[in-house]
Amino acid sequence: MRKHWWIGGGIAAVVMVAGVAVYASMGGGKKPDGKDDKVAAALQFLPAEVTKPQKSTMPARVEFSGPLVAPNTVIVKAKAAGTLVSLAVAEGSRVRAGQALGQLDLEELRFRVAERNATLESAKAQYDQTARQYEANKGLAANSFIAQTALDNSRAQMDAAKAQWLAAKAQLDTSEVLLRQAALVSPIDGIVSKRWTLPGEKVAAEQQVLTIVDLSRLELAGLVGTHEIGRLHPGMAVQVMIEGEDKPVEATINRISPMAEPGTRSITVVLSLANAGEHFRAGQYAMAAVELPDETQRLTLPDTAVAGSNGENQVWTIEKGALVRHSVTVGRRDERAGRIEIVRGLNPDAEVLAAHFDNLHEGGKAVVVADHRPTVASAASGAMND
Repeated sequence: MRKHWWIGGGIAAVVMVAGVAVYASMGGGKKPDGKDDKVAAALQFLPAEVTKPQKSTMPARVEFSGPLVAPNTVIVKAKAAGTLVSLAVAEGSRVRAGQALGQLDLEELRFRVAERNATLESAKAQYDQTARQYEANKGLAANSFIAQTALDNSRAQMDAAKAQWLAAKAQLDTSEVLLRQAALVSPIDGIVSKRWTLPGEKVAAEQQVLTIVDLSRLELAGLVGTHEIGRLHPGMAVQVMIEGEDKPVEATINRISPMAEPGTRSITVVLSLANAGEHFRAGQYAMAAVELPDETQRLTLPDTAVAGSNGENQVWTIEKGALVRHSVTVGRRDERAGRIEIVRGLNPDAEVLAAHFDNLHEGGKAVVVADHRPTVASAASGAMND
């Protein structure tokens, strides 16, 4: 009896052990919250996937762009109404200061000059006559042949005649100036960039006839953010890359606007570019870059180590064998070196993951290994998951 009980109990024990094994293999051993009783294996990272903050300088680079313009540009206008008889230059023609550019039919203006010259001569004759009469009356008054009142009247007539003579002279001078200015003459050395009228057309006073540009000096105006403008000043050297060119050329900051553009947080900066050989043309697009040296040693990381999440910049570190997420404050960026400044939020001796990894969890086990690949997908680009 006792023997049969022992055999039956052994069979039951074997069946129970087998059942537990099957139950465990089917996931029956999991806890209700979905976590295994068995501790998860530590994530392994290669040394190349982990970095430490480095102290380095971060020279800044301020960039802006815009078209080149010729500040010394003039518009030649007709100073008097008339018919454009001829134009001696075309678009692209080189001209010199004082060179005759064309001819207007100014017969009406010449007739006006002649008329006012005749008026001047008449006024001068009238003044001379009243002056002689006044001198004669002074002698008569001295001998009491005429009253003092008559002498005063003679003096008043002479003064009035003199005023008319001076007025006529001023009118003649004005007409002569208009006649001289009406000539189409180039005020500067340069190149004709635009013809606004053609020979035979009737032009009015102050109507545009030609545009002349001087390409010996060009300017570039661009917008710089208000947070960077304080680091710029007139006279600073600037590298300018002009479209169509293989190498940058040097320019200097000429002036900085005293106020931001309306509705923006940007301020206009104007560069001056020497162009004595007239190699560049107004209207070419250019990109300017100002190099700002930095003498401060700053704590930096590769920019791939910093990720943005919910408006915060974050990095992952390995501390005491566990993953820790840190919210950090960043500063300058060096796009060329691929590094970013960490202002606060990180220990200088921290071990930081150098890239973005998927499926990272706060407090998860992590180690750095050197002899084999990690058990998670290395350097997989993606968001840093909580």
